[in-house]
Amino acid sequence: MFLKKKMKKSTKDYSEQINDIVKKLEKADAVLIGIGAGLSASAGLTYYGERFDNYFSDFKEKYGIEDMYSGGFYPFATKEEYWAWWSRHIFINRYEAPVGQPYIDLLDIVKHKDYFILSTNVDHQVQKAGFDKKRLFYTQGDYGLMQCSVPCHYTNYDNKDLIYQMVESEKEMKIPSNLIPTCPRCGAPMTNNLRIDNRFVEDEGWHKAQKRYSEFLEENSKKAIIYLELGVGMNTPGIIKYPFMQMTYANPKATFITLNQETFKYPDELSKQLIQLDGDIGKNLQAIRQRIESKSISN
Repeated sequence: MFLKKKMKKSTKDYSEQINDIVKKLEKADAVLIGIGAGLSASAGLTYYGERFDNYFSDFKEKYGIEDMYSGGFYPFATKEEYWAWWSRHIFINRYEAPVGQPYIDLLDIVKHKDYFILSTNVDHQVQKAGFDKKRLFYTQGDYGLMQCSVPCHYTNYDNKDLIYQMVESEKEMKIPSNLIPTCPRCGAPMTNNLRIDNRFVEDEGWHKAQKRYSEFLEENSKKAIIYLELGVGMNTPGIIKYPFMQMTYANPKATFITLNQETFKYPDELSKQLIQLDGDIGKNLQAIRQRIESKSISN
């Protein structure tokens, strides 16, 4: 049913939409937050354009790589080149990048609610912002973790010290051979803990987070819950976008609130339960936070 009918865009003005979102948040029993790449892009962690050129102009010139996303799939000839790329990529997006203001504003918005976060991002911005780690399920991995590439076992390893060593030692887009990581058990090459194929390691921490997410859904799916979608596109709609739509439709008390840079078309069946706010996600979250704060002061 979600692909047959399309709903018309809301005719309400911006201020009315902000008010509607704030009212829904005030009355909600729980908030499930789905975070996609658009939220980090709004926070300044863009993978293309000026930021890409500032950090990867040498890779662009030598290999013809045009953005950080496609660079992650480039078939480098050697592990020295592979880890030169990835150590730099991880360093600037996981360790060097400060927490973005949109994440700080989001925490201010939901900190007094019963919330849970489902994220497809791997940049650690949620943790840096100070959200409760037990209220987070990052399904697609973490730039701060490595795993066996086979994998011969299901354990992930912290990579911070090694990434710093690689970045500091890199020369001419290569790292020293002695820094290439190998599995401590089978000796195979290590790789990033990112879900790019069926070898992705779901370790004990991943499964505990998944269990907490399932328990949150079981407890709140029939209540007055908000499904708050932030920066979720169509790369992996089966993780956040489609489930949020389906769970909203199944529960008359639920509201689906989506903030995105672009406008998506949603089915008429969701029209009474959906608030779509397009444009800059960071500015929209700031407006919601400010409206909540102004109401609190006036009360």
